[in-house]
Amino acid sequence: MQPLNAKGKESTLEHENKANGIIPFPFLIHSFMAQSRVADSSASGAFTVSAGRRRVQKIIKFFGEGLLFSIASFVALVVLFIFFFVARDAIPFFQLRGFAEFFTSTSWYPADEPGEFGALAIIYGSVMVTIGSALIAVPLGIAASICLSDVLPFSVRQYAKPVIEMLAAIPSVAYGFFALVIFAPLLQNFGGPIMMWAWWLLAGPFLVLAVIVLSDILSSSETDHAKRSRKRLALSVLFGAVAIAFLYWVGNVLSAIQIMTGTNALNVSIILSFMALPTIVSVAEDSLQAVGRELREGSYALGATRAETIVKTILPAASSGILAAVILGIMRALGETMVVWMASGNSSHIPDPWYNFLDSIRTLTATIAGDMGEADQVTGSARYHVLFAMGLLLLIFSFASNLISERIVVRQRKILSGQ
Repeated sequence: MQPLNAKGKESTLEHENKANGIIPFPFLIHSFMAQSRVADSSASGAFTVSAGRRRVQKIIKFFGEGLLFSIASFVALVVLFIFFFVARDAIPFFQLRGFAEFFTSTSWYPADEPGEFGALAIIYGSVMVTIGSALIAVPLGIAASICLSDVLPFSVRQYAKPVIEMLAAIPSVAYGFFALVIFAPLLQNFGGPIMMWAWWLLAGPFLVLAVIVLSDILSSSETDHAKRSRKRLALSVLFGAVAIAFLYWVGNVLSAIQIMTGTNALNVSIILSFMALPTIVSVAEDSLQAVGRELREGSYALGATRAETIVKTILPAASSGILAAVILGIMRALGETMVVWMASGNSSHIPDPWYNFLDSIRTLTATIAGDMGEADQVTGSARYHVLFAMGLLLLIFSFASNLISERIVVRQRKILSGQ
């Protein structure tokens, strides 16, 4: 064979390098210089946006931001106009009759001449059913959101949550019809046994969860695994016995109660709690999911159990969202009209004793809905303006609750961020 010349050697070496996937150094230099020329050309203005196009972009941006600002401002203006028009028709009542009768008297006889417009019993009725529904809906809603977020598997959760959220799609008049036609006679005829079984069914799972969590937390101080298991078992047995005794005692007390009328505050509170439950569960569960897997896995990596992770890590991190869920649920119960109008009994008096949920009551929303058709809207009588005073009171209470919850949420976020 004839020896290769220098050019043949270079071509043979280049061919071998390409076959082996090796890029020669001169080729890298050439590629780098080509990229530099492209960068220089772009810097020299080859890809620069023209002044006219930039002006059009600024105009589009200005009008887009203005449109979004107008939409947001429109919502705020609607709320302000609602406040203005309600306050405009509420102020004449206080100018005519003052504040003392409205807030201190329980005499509600608007059709008399002269009429009596004491709204204390009506305000108390609204507060009573709101607190009663919150006492039922808040523990159940938070417990259900915890189960959906950290206990139940995803295959169950994806079916359970839509079913709970479907309760929000049921019209309020359907709830009211059920409370009046079906639930009220059952309460009147079988009120004691119904409350006993309801107590066992609702409080039983909650007490079981409380026993598990308390036993797990109180036994976490033991470092030895065997001692920790024995201590957890002993605490579970102890707390379980106390929970069963408490469950049985309260059930016996409830079974002996006689209910005179089914249209009462208890009926309304139970129905309102189920109406507020979807809001609390949905918002609270979304807040728990937003905590993320990082905090959960970090807690497990430090040796915490599932109960400790839920109580000491997840719930504090999601406390602002849970509080927002509770406030929204309470506002849902406070502003409901049809259920309380149909199933509360519409009796304008303070129950005796004051905590008696088995007595009939009257609420602000039901009074506004029931008396607006009979009020003299032409002459603007006191009976007409007092209904707007009640509406103004509801607006102020809702607005104040939202402000307080917002302050609590901001403060909680600062605490969690270490500020």
